[in-house]
Amino acid sequence: MARSRSRVDKSERLLVLAVDVDNDLYRKTRISGPLLGRVQNLNGATQLALADPEDTDANTMFQAVKQYDELKEEGYIVNIATITGAESEGYTADREITSQLEQVIAQMKPDVCIFVTDGASDERILPLVESRIKIGSVKSVTVKQSKALESTYVAILEKLKEPHYARIVFGIPAILFLLFAVSYSIGLGWQLPVGIVGLYLLIKGFGLEDTMIESSKGFGFSVERMSFVFYLSTMVFLIASIFIGVSNYLTQFKAGASNTYAIAYGLEGFMLLLPFMSVLYILGRVLDTKAKRYVFKNFKYGVYVGSSIILWVMAFSSLAWLIGQIYFGQFLLLTLAAIIAGIVISTISGFLRMRILRTKRLKNKAVVNELGTLLGKVAGVDVRRGSLVINTNFGNPVRYSVDRIVEISDKIVIK
Repeated sequence: MARSRSRVDKSERLLVLAVDVDNDLYRKTRISGPLLGRVQNLNGATQLALADPEDTDANTMFQAVKQYDELKEEGYIVNIATITGAESEGYTADREITSQLEQVIAQMKPDVCIFVTDGASDERILPLVESRIKIGSVKSVTVKQSKALESTYVAILEKLKEPHYARIVFGIPAILFLLFAVSYSIGLGWQLPVGIVGLYLLIKGFGLEDTMIESSKGFGFSVERMSFVFYLSTMVFLIASIFIGVSNYLTQFKAGASNTYAIAYGLEGFMLLLPFMSVLYILGRVLDTKAKRYVFKNFKYGVYVGSSIILWVMAFSSLAWLIGQIYFGQFLLLTLAAIIAGIVISTISGFLRMRILRTKRLKNKAVVNELGTLLGKVAGVDVRRGSLVINTNFGNPVRYSVDRIVEISDKIVIK
């Protein structure tokens, strides 16, 4: 079923675009996106269908090829591409889709996009596409089944096999039940598990889950890595912080203090060691990125340190003021000092990063994304805008923010 967005002129350059949000293409065939042109798309769809005949993304790609052929026969100026996201979906997938879409647009220079989708999960990223190219129509692909109820049942079972959906359907209730059991056994009631679930929903609601997962990927416990000592120390401080926080809460609660007052004391105790944990963790990350030659990425940790200082001082001083340990004027002075320190650290980090860009010989270096896809070669560095100017294989200049650079060696890797 096609839903028209606007009228398509035959003089306009069309792009038939298929999107594999959860990157089944790479997971099942080891073929990386983006796929450009009819040959690559047909080969990718065939390989995916052979690897998993029930995968709907293969049908979407075949439909895109069919749409391309039909438009070609009607005399349109048309091209075809398939872009991929990430298995975890969410922010990580959106970021990869955006990067690949920008590459496709830079190389093919289309005027209008014909968006081919297999359902709601793909249509969720429509705003990302519409913000970068005009959409002429949307083609929804539905696999025909003889029994609608049976097809729905099979589709639900298949989705539940995927880790992303299994974590939501089975994982969250399981964690909630376990938290209730543990909380009941130690006499803390229902407040603790409800609070933990509320914190998770808050993280999920603001899209912080993928960022936290990505940050934790390098958090490894291998004795062969120097960072092991720092990560282990971080875990020790974390356990100690939890113990101090719970002890402070129970002490105040048993002494007859109000629940709000006891929680404030507990949070203050938990946050007491957080600065040491943050420093140890960041040192471990710096060592890991250095071992992986992602040295340029270390400068971003200067921004993280600055932000951490502001957040910790503001939160800690707020709790201290709430329980009467400091006056309101002292709270304001501490907050102002934290903001100034955070800004200074972030500014110095950004200055050093741009200085390295000016001194390094980057011109004509190859630029690839984190999946190894070649994006082009460096034409120059725009220090004023803080961007890297890249010439694609078609000679078209594309700008990428220097914040996306993760490695500078014989080539430049951007995310």
